[in-house]
Amino acid sequence: MKHCHGSASRAARGVSSSVAAVVTVSAALAAALACASAGAQCVSSLQAGSIGPKSIVGQGPNGEKAASVDAVQLTAAEAAKVKAGKFKVGISMQTMNLDWSQLQVQGITDTLKKYDVDVIGTASAEYQVDKQIADIENTIQRHPDGIISIPVDGTATAATYKKVSAAGIKLVFMDNVPTGLKHPEQYASMISADSEGNGQIAAKVLASCVPQGATIGLVNFGVDYFSTKERTKAVNEWMKKNRPDIKIKQVDFTDPSKVGQIAGDFLTGNPDVKGLFAVWDQPALDTLTSMRAQGVNIPVTTVDLGLQSAIEIAKGGPLKATGSQRPYDQGVAEAMAMMKALIGQTPPAWIGVQSLPVVQSTVLEAYKTVFKKDPPPQLADACKKAKPACG
Repeated sequence: MKHCHGSASRAARGVSSSVAAVVTVSAALAAALACASAGAQCVSSLQAGSIGPKSIVGQGPNGEKAASVDAVQLTAAEAAKVKAGKFKVGISMQTMNLDWSQLQVQGITDTLKKYDVDVIGTASAEYQVDKQIADIENTIQRHPDGIISIPVDGTATAATYKKVSAAGIKLVFMDNVPTGLKHPEQYASMISADSEGNGQIAAKVLASCVPQGATIGLVNFGVDYFSTKERTKAVNEWMKKNRPDIKIKQVDFTDPSKVGQIAGDFLTGNPDVKGLFAVWDQPALDTLTSMRAQGVNIPVTTVDLGLQSAIEIAKGGPLKATGSQRPYDQGVAEAMAMMKALIGQTPPAWIGVQSLPVVQSTVLEAYKTVFKKDPPPQLADACKKAKPACG
């Protein structure tokens, strides 16, 4: 494969004459130096504080301007009303096998508990539409006052989510609003990170890591899903505006468990790709596994921060950066929006949470910001071994 890694040795292989050897090795060395030049400026050419947007740049699923999380803060009187209500809330997740999901649920449950709101259960659909439909219908039968959920598929689950409001149950979404649901009649609010801002972070860092005229690949979620579409759109638009010399290829996946194979096949079929964007951190990690199996070493950026992606960034390997969500903070906002709805108020249609750039020099502090705790030993050790680059 014609990537920076191993290009000099491949170029020199099979040379049959001394003149051809000199020419070929010279070309190989020039290619290696070009790659080294791109690598030298990768990330380090950017000021950490200037990588991400200073405010929310994206819009909501229906073009809404982002409302601040301050819009759902409770007054003392409202808090007392919530506590007196003895409300019950159910949670329906796409999966619980991600740090992101676990932090979201932790933020929701910690916040609701402070106001004596009972969480009656957390369902995990494991990305299966049929299971999420059953989860939602089962939760409706338990007669909660509210449901907080992230849809697996915004189209296939829409009819089921409409049953929630029809049953008189308040509904708050994470990240995506199913097709055709109207605010505020059929849902109280949707809370998400600034996905466009996070996509811009990933694009800016990736662009610093590839040479002029390079080709990059996008490992994209091929489902009509608001937050992931915003990320990929942001990467495309940032590159067209700021690095029009870069060529872009894209491969889609619909089943997250098959990303490794799909990304590996994409790299095999596109040896000109010199960098990758993966739409969230687990697909990025699966792509790294495929890259290592093929001996490919090219820069990768993504969105979201989990422990394993933090460790990869700390090491200074191919994963160069992520535009992180703040899932615990988003969970807090979802709980607050739900409580506003439960006492008869109308929260904003879309509440946006600020993006967070994460690179090697900022990974430890970013971990504290996202996870609300000190980095665990395995992350601290990875960073210590990579000092002074890792801070």
